Amino acid sequence: MRSDTPLLSRDGVPASTVHLPRGDWTTVLDALCARFPRIAREAWRDRMNRGVVLDADGQPIEPQRAYRFGLCVHYFREVPAETPIPFEATVLHRDEHLVIADKPHFLAVMPAGVHVRETLLTRLIERLDNPHLVPLHRIDRGTAGLVMLSPNPKTRAQYQALFREQRIRKHYEALAPALPQLSFPHVRYSRIASAAQFFRMQEVAGTPNSETTIDALERHANHWRYALRPRTGRTHQLRVHLAALGAGILGDRLYPELQARAPDDYTRPLQLLARALEFADPRTGAPRRFESERRLGGDAAATGLPAPGPVESIVPGEGHSGPERHK
Repeated sequence: MRSDTPLLSRDGVPASTVHLPRGDWTTVLDALCARFPRIAREAWRDRMNRGVVLDADGQPIEPQRAYRFGLCVHYFREVPAETPIPFEATVLHRDEHLVIADKPHFLAVMPAGVHVRETLLTRLIERLDNPHLVPLHRIDRGTAGLVMLSPNPKTRAQYQALFREQRIRKHYEALAPALPQLSFPHVRYSRIASAAQFFRMQEVAGTPNSETTIDALERHANHWRYALRPRTGRTHQLRVHLAALGAGILGDRLYPELQARAPDDYTRPLQLLARALEFADPRTGAPRRFESERRLGGDAAATGLPAPGPVESIVPGEGHSGPERHK
């Protein structure tokens, strides 16, 4: 989209964008049907007739529009009967350059698959009335905690660089089975790659491309609470690393073994929390730290967890001094 064209959204849902690949199609409709084979031709035709498939200028693309290699096409994801997610995110911080959201379990960050309106981004675009809002990173739908978003295209690249250049410290917590055989802190290095199922990852032989520091914070009779500090950001990295060590995160339906697909069980969330984000502000150089207000576990009846029992020992987490703290 050209820089002078407003960002497209509809009812808070941001437009998705595709540039048509090289091919011998006659129309844009033909190209879209080939690019997205799971979407019926009549569904694309209906969207075009309703004016919700747009070109780079924001003008509707009619079904007979001639195909052109590289043509920019904007469209809106649609789900006929989307299940509402009965939890809300909290906005912990908002200024001209940053939005920090505290996401609940079960809410996806970005529109994908069967989740379009019921996503963090769609809800915040509508709540904050800012179609320019863009997540700077992602966490799994099942993970709760902090997500940093950019509301300002002019300064976005500066904050994106924090993640790309690994200049941001991400702190997570998880509840998982005990690992008494390990010495802490333990650093897990491994190579993570796609598994046979496209939605899962696995450790494979080869040069490591992932690194997580794992510490034990609390040792309960039935599970331990861990601090996790990933240096890299591979898909499902924390879940894969703990599962590979023999401590799959409580509530995880993907690792270590894939469980049967079932509707969301809100009483048994994945016990993984994006606890804190810490970085030097790229604009001012000031140290900043944001902390989630959410907690793992809680009422055993509500979470499906066994009662934790007595805390056998507590290993202090890494201390922090100096930076601005947001709780």
